[in-house]
Amino acid sequence: MPARSLVRARELYERGWAEQARFRFPSAIRLLRRALVHIERVESSQERAAIRARILYTLGLCQGETSGMDIAVEAFDAARREIETIEDTATRTFLNAGVDHNQGLMVMRMGQPERAIEWFNRFIDAVEHDVEQTGSGANRPLVQGFVSTLLNRGFALAAIRRSERAIADLERGIYLAREHELVHLRPFLVHALGNVHKQSGELAEALRRYEEAERIFRADDQPALLARLQFDQAEAMLMIGLSDEAGKHLDEALPVMRKEKFGQEIAEVEMFRASAALLDDQLDLARRMAKRSERKLIRRGSTWWMMAGLIELWAHGRHAMRTRRISNSLVQKALTLSDELAANHLVDEARLALLLATRLEIRRGRLADAEELLKKVPGPRAVTPLDHRMQRRLVLAELALAKGSRRAALVHARKALDELGRVRDQLGGLELVSATAVHGRELSELAIKLVLEDADARRLFAWLERTRAQTYRYEPLEATDNNEVAERITEVRNLSWAILRHGLSGQPTAELRGKLVKAQREANRLGWHSQRWGRPRPVAGITEVIAELGQRAMVSYVVSGGEMAAVVVAGGRVSLVRLGGATEALESAQKLHFDLNALAPDHLPPPLVQVIGASAHRQADRLDALLIKPLAHLIGDRELVMVPTGELYAVPWGVLPSLHGRPVATAPSATAWLAAAQAGKPKTDRVLVVQGPGLLFGHGEVDKLATYHANATMLSGDTATAAEVMAHLDGADLVHVAAHGEHEIENALFSRLELFDGPLFAHELGRLRNPPAHVVLAACELALNRIRPGDEALGFAGAMLAGGTRTVVAAASKVGDEASAAAMADYHRALAAGAAPAVALAEAMAKDPFRRPFLCLGSG
Repeated sequence: MPARSLVRARELYERGWAEQARFRFPSAIRLLRRALVHIERVESSQERAAIRARILYTLGLCQGETSGMDIAVEAFDAARREIETIEDTATRTFLNAGVDHNQGLMVMRMGQPERAIEWFNRFIDAVEHDVEQTGSGANRPLVQGFVSTLLNRGFALAAIRRSERAIADLERGIYLAREHELVHLRPFLVHALGNVHKQSGELAEALRRYEEAERIFRADDQPALLARLQFDQAEAMLMIGLSDEAGKHLDEALPVMRKEKFGQEIAEVEMFRASAALLDDQLDLARRMAKRSERKLIRRGSTWWMMAGLIELWAHGRHAMRTRRISNSLVQKALTLSDELAANHLVDEARLALLLATRLEIRRGRLADAEELLKKVPGPRAVTPLDHRMQRRLVLAELALAKGSRRAALVHARKALDELGRVRDQLGGLELVSATAVHGRELSELAIKLVLEDADARRLFAWLERTRAQTYRYEPLEATDNNEVAERITEVRNLSWAILRHGLSGQPTAELRGKLVKAQREANRLGWHSQRWGRPRPVAGITEVIAELGQRAMVSYVVSGGEMAAVVVAGGRVSLVRLGGATEALESAQKLHFDLNALAPDHLPPPLVQVIGASAHRQADRLDALLIKPLAHLIGDRELVMVPTGELYAVPWGVLPSLHGRPVATAPSATAWLAAAQAGKPKTDRVLVVQGPGLLFGHGEVDKLATYHANATMLSGDTATAAEVMAHLDGADLVHVAAHGEHEIENALFSRLELFDGPLFAHELGRLRNPPAHVVLAACELALNRIRPGDEALGFAGAMLAGGTRTVVAAASKVGDEASAAAMADYHRALAAGAAPAVALAEAMAKDPFRRPFLCLGSG
């Protein structure tokens, strides 16, 4: 019986250890307690003592995760007492080292990484010599324990910003794991390397490392381990500004953690979720999630509660600043929390709490107190997070403004946006580049407000370009093949096609849609690293814009403080025109978009056409009166370049009465337009015509387009596949795609064209080595964009412009198949006669503008 009990105890211990390695702590606790029951039936011996010690210190770690530090320490102390009864020195040393490792891990989880490092050092010092003497494949438990401790010390060193030492530990761990075939430890080590790069501000590299670890966890079907990784990924995403992506990531991790009954990780995920909500300006959600996290962390005795408290306090602070109800108690809470954070070596967070107190004092007019507080905030460190740097600059700008120095406020805003630009230049994919603007949003809004108040049109133009011309100011860099991205995109395409087939046959699609969402997200994140941009172009200056415009005029719209204005560049002059409240114009733009969508079907009953058409004309007339007629004395009858804002991106300008038949090009910024215009006039030597499935008009309509261009290549039917279209897009001069498509609101880079074998996504365009010069997207609304912070548009057409395409013609609303075919025939006829794209489109739209709602994007 004792022998059987010993065997059973060992089996249960090993199963319990495996469960805790997967972070399944409740299950591990049950197994380890059963192991203790069996070991108690065994007579005293050295073997019994060793197994009992292992059970106790593993149980302590698990109980600490679920019930707090005190109960963990009791188990660790019991393990040490058991170890003291063992005579063999080597065994005693090794087991004590195991307790040290677990106690260090527990201390680190309590938010005390420096103390944790001391415990990890004790383990490493105790066994390092034996590990170095161990041959490849020998004494795996010893080497495994050593590598695990290097891993955890690497985590702790990263937490206190000792990046060089952390990297040395982790790279040594990766070497030993490979040498001793400890394959299961590799993703944890890679994960930790991601943390080090994150703490060092190398965010693109951090995300790349996280993706590497995530792929292994997914392949091994380890949802618990994957969930634990996801909140570190989310923090890096938040540091860049990808709050929506981070929120989705955390929303996916949280149910898994609750199901697996995680301990502190649940609180930490809730804390990061609160941070994502704060960045998205969802103050109620931020307060709720932060408070929930804070309570859990306090119960556990973790000092990380202060981090959650800081997020909650910022949410309260923002609400107070908006409502102008700032209390003494709120300021005092910020100051007290700053002291507590500093006492726990959370340096950057302590400064952020102090900055909040300073902003609150500025807002209630206590400038002397604000200045005294600001003196206590030293300059940023090399590793200070980007959002903290931007908050410091914002406080400096607001204080300067409150003291009457508008010039100093603008200087701080300019320096902040320059710093933001330097961070952006280090990033890869279009989504990452555009996301960073969220951190400069308040500074941009402040700067635009100040310059508008000064009524200086030239300065306002310069500031609009400084805040808007970011995503589209990079020179395209030659794309590199990425098989993983291609495979994931293929998976997305196949799932999309399967959903369509299931829907048509009446089969359920919920499971397929769930898989599709996950595959899209994976492809999107992989795409962050497959795209790299060339050197940034300088932001366009007014002199070069005037020179390139010639006889054309440029109109840049801006909204600030609820008011709309336009900067007009025409005839060598720069003028500012105030247009009044923005609400009416933006609402009319939305209503016009809805009306044009309703008018799109080819065969609507005449009474319906009359009612909807009357509404669309009313909205067009209203927009004309609000946005164009006040500029008539400046723009005359010139060709126009429009730089919209917000909902105005969806306005097909040719439907406005004053602009019927007038050539108009639309661009996300003057800088983007200038780059496209200076690339030269598009040629029509290599022409590609693509017909997708499901169009109601016949092949003849599309074939007719090819007759306008000699040697045009035609892809239709089963030749119009994504791979074939991509191959022919590369290096084409003019591409016409007659295919249905859809703008994806939640993820603009998954806006798509429907082809024979499924969708072609905007995401894939980054793989083109030589993007086409001029692209026409007929029969779909792919001129639509998602408007990112910073007022930059991102969508299918936008991805083509960013990748180097000079001109994109696409619909801003839905368009009927017959209407599209007729418009495109007119468009290509004019192109073949030598007209520029904007001129050709104006002629085509003028015949039936409300059913031909196309835009000429980029260079006209």
